[in-house]
Amino acid sequence: MGRTISLSLLAILFMLNLNLVAQEEYEHEIDSNVPELAQFHEVMYPIWHTAYPEKDFAALKKFEEEVSALAQKIYNANLPGILRDKEAKWQKGVADFKNSIEVYSKACSGEDDQLLLDATEEMHTKYEMLVRTIRPVAKEVDAFHKVLYVIYHKFLPDKKYDKIKDVGEELKLKSEAMLNAKLSKRLEPKTEAYQEAVKNLIVSVNKLNDVLKTDDSKTIDDAVESMHTKYVNVEKIFD
Repeated sequence: MGRTISLSLLAILFMLNLNLVAQEEYEHEIDSNVPELAQFHEVMYPIWHTAYPEKDFAALKKFEEEVSALAQKIYNANLPGILRDKEAKWQKGVADFKNSIEVYSKACSGEDDQLLLDATEEMHTKYEMLVRTIRPVAKEVDAFHKVLYVIYHKFLPDKKYDKIKDVGEELKLKSEAMLNAKLSKRLEPKTEAYQEAVKNLIVSVNKLNDVLKTDDSKTIDDAVESMHTKYVNVEKIFD
């Protein structure tokens, strides 16, 4: 009995290791971070937490050159492949953010202190909205999405069914982990809808694992498509 359990554990660890290798191959595509946003935060932090609350207008104006330079990097940033479905929302957010930067820069060259405060607040709001656009709902959702991305955009188009089989168990574990994810306070009101959508996702994952035992490529294709749709339904709850 103990030997059987040990062998099963080794099999699971082997499959997980295969998936890690696959993820490393596509690491540049499945990392959902946008470095340019983090770089902008370095200037946004002292503005929002020091200069703005202290109404230090000289400091707010002093940051203008750095703000404009770092904002330009955000305008030119490219989203990684895993965020391709957020491209339209991202571009809309970048346009709104750019407008807020232009208003802030103009306010920095004037003498209207209230306008400068209002412009700073708007810039912070639009920046936060951009961050929310790409921020995963929860780390468990992000972990599942990374595996799904490789399956849907790499393995499935190339008909690499053996590789999909290799990560079937991990899909099951990660989808089940999503059910226990703790949502942020801002998203808590949507917990019930989220959990219901995740349960539907888990059903689709189990269905995929069942059909992966066959050699019916059409059925496998359909099962992957269904699983992908169920995952998209989870994301839609927070749009």
